Amino acid sequence: MLTTDNKYPFFDLSEIVADNDIPFKPYQALKPIKAGNYIPDLKFLNDYTRWQSFFNGAQTHGPVALRQFLKKPLVIAFYSRHWGQFGLDQLKHLNNIQQEIKANGGNLLIISDERTDELAKKAWENSYTLNFYHDEEKTIAQTFRVYSDSDPVWNRFSGIDVNVPLLATYIIDDNKQVIYNHIDYDFLETFNGEDIISSVYESSLIANSRKSA
Repeated sequence: MLTTDNKYPFFDLSEIVADNDIPFKPYQALKPIKAGNYIPDLKFLNDYTRWQSFFNGAQTHGPVALRQFLKKPLVIAFYSRHWGQFGLDQLKHLNNIQQEIKANGGNLLIISDERTDELAKKAWENSYTLNFYHDEEKTIAQTFRVYSDSDPVWNRFSGIDVNVPLLATYIIDDNKQVIYNHIDYDFLETFNGEDIISSVYESSLIANSRKSA
């Protein structure tokens, strides 16, 4: 006859020692900035190592015209190489509309989470005419609330094992108010280029009329 009296070894609960060195990381879901919000704390550093510009694939060098970016409606797009083809599709789409953004009175800036030699290679292969700001500390990404240590992207997307900013696109006006936002949660379609150009144009008209008043 089988017995279960001695199936499991006996142990004293008092012998269990809690490990107090394991840090507790509370979960707090990302709540990205939306259209209508203001971002008064948005700041870009003038450090030349953070800025990288390409024209028809070739890297250009020169002083950073920071005021030029902030005086006009600014399209801000977050990018990371860890998004793979999705990130490259985002860059391609932005490159296709960058001339129209400028023609309608706006500027375009891409926020990258790191500076790598791979970016220059991709820019050359695809003839990018784009401006990048390297936000390795994720300061800008956290300001827009598209990045957080308490809600890493691997909680949302399979195949991503590095915590990176969301593939998000914004437009802010010269008062640092968000007038457009788009976050690619499902990868079914990226932002609408016509919507971005239209928003830039309307914001530019409003800014110009305010200056001339």
